[in-house]
Amino acid sequence: MSQKGFAASFEHFSTAVTKATGSSSAFLLAFLTIIVWLVTGPVFHYSDTWQLIINTSTTIVTFLMVFLIQKSQNKDSMAIQLKLNELIAAQDGASNRFLNVEDLSEEELLTLHRYFAVLVEKAKKDTKITASHSVEEAEERHEEKLETQHQGKRRKKVAKSSK
Repeated sequence: MSQKGFAASFEHFSTAVTKATGSSSAFLLAFLTIIVWLVTGPVFHYSDTWQLIINTSTTIVTFLMVFLIQKSQNKDSMAIQLKLNELIAAQDGASNRFLNVEDLSEEELLTLHRYFAVLVEKAKKDTKITASHSVEEAEERHEEKLETQHQGKRRKKVAKSSK
């Protein structure tokens, strides 16, 4: 799984910079930079150049950090998703259909959210606090109910036709 060339170098660089900029030392350095800039204000008579230096510097740093932070977030998010997928795959009774749920559209996620809200309400009504409902259990129950309804309709049809 090793990367080569630029991708590997950038991965190493971005990991190191992300760790460094998230440290107390980096915050202290940024804070001291602002203090030095403020102290030099009277020396430079609060000129436009004095203001431009801090504005330009902070804009450049912010612009670059946005991309590094996003890369770090993407990597962390993927790692978390893989760990969750491993837990789902290893758990008996868990729905494997949720392994890549993050790939669903927002509308599909909202539909699932509403579905689980219904399961939460059902779980609240259970007498056992440890009772759970998986998607498969709920679907099996739903299928059983539909089958019962269809059988009832067939019986009514048969009863009407025999009259």
